[in-house]
Amino acid sequence: MIRVLRIELGEAMSSKKTKSSTELERNVIMQGNCIEQMRKMPKGQIDLIFADPPYNLQLQGDLHRPDSSKVDAVDDDWDQFESFKSYDDFTREWLKEARELLSDDGAIWVIGSYHNIFRMGAILQDLGYWILNDVIWRKSNPMPNFRGRRFTNAHETLIWAAKSKDSKYKFNYQAMKALNDDLQMRSDWYLPICTGHERLRDADGVKVHPTQKPESLLYRVLLASTAPGDVVLDPFFGSGTTGAVAKQLGRDYIGIDEDKTYIKHATKRIAETEAISEEDVLNTPSKREAKRIPFGWLIENGLLEPGAELTDTKNKFTAKVGADGQLIVDEGKNSFRGSIHKVGATLQNAPSCNGWTYWHYHEDGRRYPIDVLREKMRQSLDKAELGNNQLN
Repeated sequence: MIRVLRIELGEAMSSKKTKSSTELERNVIMQGNCIEQMRKMPKGQIDLIFADPPYNLQLQGDLHRPDSSKVDAVDDDWDQFESFKSYDDFTREWLKEARELLSDDGAIWVIGSYHNIFRMGAILQDLGYWILNDVIWRKSNPMPNFRGRRFTNAHETLIWAAKSKDSKYKFNYQAMKALNDDLQMRSDWYLPICTGHERLRDADGVKVHPTQKPESLLYRVLLASTAPGDVVLDPFFGSGTTGAVAKQLGRDYIGIDEDKTYIKHATKRIAETEAISEEDVLNTPSKREAKRIPFGWLIENGLLEPGAELTDTKNKFTAKVGADGQLIVDEGKNSFRGSIHKVGATLQNAPSCNGWTYWHYHEDGRRYPIDVLREKMRQSLDKAELGNNQLN
């Protein structure tokens, strides 16, 4: 069930009872000014913030197509600021409150156009955030430049920043690589804008929100930088894309927005969103965060026998497995031994080597990297731990 909390100044967090100052209420939409609402929330408990703040487009007059039809541009009151200074003051205030809400290892994504993204970037750094990446969302179907006096504005910029330089932020590298056909995910994302059935419209067919973001964009953001069960705050909730994708991926959300109409449509949208099963939503684990398995454990547990021969990828070099977990290369006077990494690097005359992917074992007439055995060992340990936890 989705709860919508209307919070006025001086009013309690809930009309039923006053919440503890340390209790974080999840999967709710709060109605009100984002700065005021963030000030009332318990500090240090948010894992990730995604923010799509006002652009401050500074539009002057209507924009028309060549056929004289009016362009449905962003001209809402929430995007109006009297000066750059007032916009900067607003930006500094909400980013300051946002940082207070983040856990020590939390992070934030902000998205904007050339009108505001550079101003936000400077303020992020001034407040102590640590910028990790800027990501270009290249739109596959951007709105054309009707006047023909500038380039077609075909992208928006996202800034991903940790709470501080020392934050141990989440990055699901393997999941992003898997999502990108086993290639490293780059910082330029080619995705369509929100159209078709995904675009929320009212009973008259009018767009509910002028800057509704596509679910594909939030899917990538949340999959990259959160884990199942994390809580994601969106202080400019709008049409509820963040909440819908968070629910889908097994994350919790908190939304804030002033507009009752946006909240009504976001509430309905999230209620109709189906969550992916817990088994299917789990991210591909990051190898950096995976349980460390020393090579010697494979020998101790019978996955490799002392004396077994390993070869490199091209079958050029051969080494024997020692009982102590070292590899032995027998080249007469040049015989030597060492770790799987050191021996691989020495044979290649290279400064380093990932022995887990370089060395291969033989089974049923085929060669497999010893990393396969390491993963079997991890799975065996995980099952054992799960069994112990269930017994306890």
